[in-house]
Amino acid sequence: MSSATHRLAVVTNDIHARRAFYILIVGAVFISFAPIFVRLSTIGMLPTAFWRAVLAVPGLVIAAAMTPNKRNLRRTPARASDVGWFAVAGFMFAGDLGTWHFAIQYTSVADATLFPNTAPIFVAIFSFALFGTRFAPKFLFGMAIALIGVTLLLGLSINVDHEHLVGDALGLSTAMFYAGYFLAVARLRGEYTTPCVMAGTMIFTALFLAPAAWLAGTPALPASAAAWLPLIGLALLSQSLGQGLIAYAFAFLPPAFGAITLLIQPVLATAIAWLAFNEAVGGIQAAGIAIVLTGVLLARRGALRS
Repeated sequence: MSSATHRLAVVTNDIHARRAFYILIVGAVFISFAPIFVRLSTIGMLPTAFWRAVLAVPGLVIAAAMTPNKRNLRRTPARASDVGWFAVAGFMFAGDLGTWHFAIQYTSVADATLFPNTAPIFVAIFSFALFGTRFAPKFLFGMAIALIGVTLLLGLSINVDHEHLVGDALGLSTAMFYAGYFLAVARLRGEYTTPCVMAGTMIFTALFLAPAAWLAGTPALPASAAAWLPLIGLALLSQSLGQGLIAYAFAFLPPAFGAITLLIQPVLATAIAWLAFNEAVGGIQAAGIAIVLTGVLLARRGALRS
């Protein structure tokens, strides 16, 4: 490769990376509105999660069919075992959505958005238990810091009230489900396009949430056209567009940039909750959030070694 061609390739890659970074930020902003849409929902938490999945499916299926496939990956499941992996991913994401929507009901938006972002810690634990993965010192150091922050926030919740503690526990459960979802998706992404994985996962997510949503004993259908708006915003803006933009951006950015979304989402969600619901964050809670985010950021940047 000539020096001129090399310089052109570097400039081109820099332009793609810069554009992907901005796309990543926009995707994180859309996702940050998710807890607000959930709070505005007039139906039960499980039905809200169900409609979030159902309403996202059509757009994801269209994206799966129309997105150019430059790596010759599969667009539809080719083997029964792969269908099983899609089902596992859907089950885990159903658990993720179900527990997270309840967490928002019982705890603050700040905590409900923060705790699921500890998922990398549980990915590491599951990877160690299932595959014997070993960890770099930086990862272990980051995990220890994050756990200190989590302990601080849980201690504050005990002093606030029982419901707040339950909400934080549900937030941690969300992180565990999301960790399982991440591992299943990582298995599928080697053979299938990103839109295909997202569409297939969301179909199974809706199937798993359906019986729980209709048997929950809470309103399952919005009572008016206006009541559909939070659900549509949740499905289209936060789920399809937000997650889709971040998935697209990750194809052009180093893995370390993924940690930026961890910093942006809880901060933006907390700011939006403060503006929309007057939900302020105290000094000690802010310190706990900062400790958790710092620990997760270090853990994400600490390379795993097998």
